[in-house]
Amino acid sequence: MSTVAWITSRGLLGRRRFLLLLPLPILMVGIALIPRFGGVSASDWTQPVVVALGFTTLLPIVALIVGTGVLGAEIDDGTITHILSKPLARWRIVVPKLLVAIAVTAVTAAVPFYIVGALASGPRLGLGLVVGSTVGAILYCTIFVALSLMSRRPVLLGLVYVIVWEGLLSNLVSGTRVLSVQQYALTIADKAAASPLLSGNVSVPVAIVMSIVVTVGFLALAIRRLQSFSVTGETS
Repeated sequence: MSTVAWITSRGLLGRRRFLLLLPLPILMVGIALIPRFGGVSASDWTQPVVVALGFTTLLPIVALIVGTGVLGAEIDDGTITHILSKPLARWRIVVPKLLVAIAVTAVTAAVPFYIVGALASGPRLGLGLVVGSTVGAILYCTIFVALSLMSRRPVLLGLVYVIVWEGLLSNLVSGTRVLSVQQYALTIADKAAASPLLSGNVSVPVAIVMSIVVTVGFLALAIRRLQSFSVTGETS
């Protein structure tokens, strides 16, 4: 498993795809700095920056780029056949690649989330946002890794999911929030930070239980899907 993780890390961090991860974190911090040092009250800008830019845009987009890349790129260029030809259980391929995706996404998101939280209210809010963004990284990466094994256009489908479901419906239609990764992550961040500047829209038990269900369910789906691949890289 460590070998698979090392190869995945080297391939992911060595691709130009990794450069796509940098603009959004820089933009998020830059936007937060303007009102912070412009004398604007934290209550007026924290929620829009953290939710609209952070949990709605930065976190899922970074996870989409990374999650679809750890296996999707190998499927596209055919190198997946070399991995499938090895006598490895399929979960030993999926799990380390997923862990790499989660680690890269979590670190990329944690830094701007912490900075914004610290600027708004202090280290407690920053740490709470790190906890929430890490939970979101786990969930989104698991979904997108599974999606990369289910479709030849995982990025397109992922964007539709992020924009339509997470970006529009979960924020406008209250009934869909119980099925929103964004809402789970935000609720857990709110609980960890205990700050009036955040507001979760689902209960903590729902956020925790659904996070576990989503993670286990999509991980099992990804492993099962990879088991259906033959050494030619196509499903059998």
